[in-house]
Amino acid sequence: MTGIDDVVERRILEYESRLKHIDELIGRAHKAPIPPEAHGELAELKGKRETLANEIDAWKRKAPEERRKEEMASAGPLVVWDIVAQQLENLIERFGG
Repeated sequence: MTGIDDVVERRILEYESRLKHIDELIGRAHKAPIPPEAHGELAELKGKRETLANEIDAWKRKAPEERRKEEMASAGPLVVWDIVAQQLENLIERFGG
């Protein structure tokens, strides 16, 4: 395994860790006293979570060489993960979760 392969594997683990964090936040949001008018916002964030999960799955299915090329060209969509997590945290905090 090359150094870039190690980076790619770490990136997958990082994505999966962030997905788990988002899942935990969604669980907290379901326990929070979120009013009906905010349910649409939660549904939208859950949709973004599904999109991110699908991206992980698609990335895992790619050939190792293709993943290596993409990894070298980009840091990946990590900022998107952070934005979704922050939006979930804000939603929970707004309603006392």
